Amino acid sequence: MAILATLLSVAVPRYFGAVEHARENALRQSLAVMRDNIDKFYADTGRYPDDLAELVRRRYLRAAPVDPYTDSSDSWIFVPPPAAADGRAAPGRVYDVRSGAPGKTRGGTELSAL
Repeated sequence: MAILATLLSVAVPRYFGAVEHARENALRQSLAVMRDNIDKFYADTGRYPDDLAELVRRRYLRAAPVDPYTDSSDSWIFVPPPAAADGRAAPGRVYDVRSGAPGKTRGGTELSAL
């Protein structure tokens, strides 16, 4: 029993660390794919999408990605386009996407700042 307890005390923290690392990587990859497709949409149409559903409808994405921390595709936070020098913003409502999950990464960065 003591040997089993010792093995578990070593293996369990490593397992949960690996799960957290995988979630973090999945979030970074989902954000990178969405941001890339938002840029492609803007290059093709001259405006930003109004939501992720528009990217799906127009086939820039197969489906709206699920945030690995919230297990939902509805928790994304959309950043609107910044104002240009003349004070007007580019058309559309989604310039960037952030995670809506609370908390920090293993490195201490806010999840919403990735």
